[in-house]
Amino acid sequence: MPSRRRIATVMNPLYQRIGGHQGISNLLHHFYADVRQDPVIGPIFNAEIKDWKKHLEIIASFWETLIGGPRTYARPMPMKHLPLHLREEHFQRWLFLWQANCRAQLPPDNAREMIALAHHIGGKLRLILGISVSGHGSLQPWDSAPHSNCLS
Repeated sequence: MPSRRRIATVMNPLYQRIGGHQGISNLLHHFYADVRQDPVIGPIFNAEIKDWKKHLEIIASFWETLIGGPRTYARPMPMKHLPLHLREEHFQRWLFLWQANCRAQLPPDNAREMIALAHHIGGKLRLILGISVSGHGSLQPWDSAPHSNCLS
């Protein structure tokens, strides 16, 4: 017998629970403001992205498609990352900033779901790019420390 929480989640997708397009746009606005200023990943993003408004629209479409919103994203996301020469520390920093922003902008249950999804996406992208996580600290999606240093 499915739990009430499971039924409520299925009948109320994460997209709706975080406030639809406005909710994901707000989260991304705050997240990418931090990314752009970050000394580890900011230079990569700032060198690649010339039109931040367009980028945020594309990324919002990506996330909306993943969390039960309109299915409008149909781009080769992993291929965009191939020429960037990303390393594990870049993934760790991205996940750290994502986790901090999800916790700051979303209710705890929704934040945990968005963080877990980001870790899943990061894992798949690492595999595609051939990035090994061995020998590096790993910021876990269930890590409850709100401001831990993910680069340790």
